Parts: sequence; C-alpha cells; structure tokens
Amino acid sequence: MTALAVDDMPDPEPRPRIERVEQEADAPLPGWIIPPEGGFVAEDLDHLPQLPPHTELIDGSIVLVSPQTAFHMLTLSVLETGLRRCLPEDLRLRREMTVKLGRRQRPEPDLLVLRADGVAGMEQTTFEAEHVLLVVEVVSAESELRDRDRKPELYAQAGIPHFWRIENSGGQPMVIVFELDTAKDVYVSTGVHHYRLKLGVPFDIDIDLTEIGRL
Repeated sequence: MTALAVDDMPDPEPRPRIERVEQEADAPLPGWIIPPEGGFVAEDLDHLPQLPPHTELIDGSIVLVSPQTAFHMLTLSVLETGLRRCLPEDLRLRREMTVKLGRRQRPEPDLLVLRADGVAGMEQTTFEAEHVLLVVEVVSAESELRDRDRKPELYAQAGIPHFWRIENSGGQPMVIVFELDTAKDVYVSTGVHHYRLKLGVPFDIDIDLTEIGRL
C-alpha cells in the first residue's frame, strides 16, 4: 500500500467568481457568526438558530458549504445507487449527515456507511464514529484542502477504517481508495479507480463509474 503522491492529483475545479452581497445595516446577525470562547462543540449544531443546511464543525469552527456543482451531485447519485445495490443487510448508507468525531469535531461526509446498530431512529442528526465503516468525500473547489487533508486526518484519528476521495478527472469520477493503518492512525492509498470501482472491502462492491454520463 502506498500513499498517493501530490502530483497524481488532478487540477482543482475553477473557483467561482465571488460577488459581494449587500446586507441591510439593521439586519440582525445570527448568533453563530461570533463563536463562544473556546469555540463551538458538536452538540451546538443541533441548537444554533438560522444555521444553513449541511453546516459542519471542524476544530471548533463553523464551516459553511457552497452550492453543489453538477459533477458533485451526479457523482453522489452514481455512488449512492451503486452502494445500495451492494450493501449487506447489517449495514446502512446515509448521505450528507454528520459524524461526531470528538467534542469539537462534527464533519459531514458526502456519503457514509455504518453498522445498523448505529442507527437510533428518524430524529437522529449525527452518528458516532465507532459505528462508521466508510466515509466518502467528493472534492470541490471550495473544500479541496479540507477534503484532501484535514477531514481525512480527523476520520483516521477517529478510527474509521475506510475512506474514499473522489476527484473530478475530466468530468469523470476518479475514486482514490484508502484504508486505515491502525498502527499510525493514518490512511494509505490502496488503489485509484477511473471507470469501474470493484472492491472486496469493506464489502463486495462493483460500481460502473461511467454511469455519470448517462444521468
């Protein structure tokens, strides 16, 4: 197993042009704009008012998510559909839900697979890392540093055994598969998949990645 070289990664998607949005002077600011002393904690995400959807907590700081690209949405559709076809009965698949990794860490992977005993009911808003087997991140221009560096580091430190990072390779998903080195709590690359994702762990998986062109 070898770590993926930086040179092997495709160029990031072009960054969107940022336009200034004027806000009324007397408009009240939401409470989460100013963090408390010591930063936010994982439970705060369930109670902060006016919090935008898909907000993450990383290192005690609120992280907002930009609008999705078509590549991001369609890639998730291909992977979600493919994983559901392969999923064993004792596992569950969730899309865009958070994982509590620690008191100040609650990231939201694009997809996650967990054991059925980690599902607590329809009102559940997050999952515990100990139940999660696989997390998947589709790299976006605004989140490339988090998706490639900080979030995998946090997932590995929490003991999640499998991580996939998805890159945009000319409009096609490139899946970089990682497994946890438990001796060092870091991920090591076990393969790069361009057109077909066929794996034996964490369960038997066979997904046609070219399906994105037919959606």
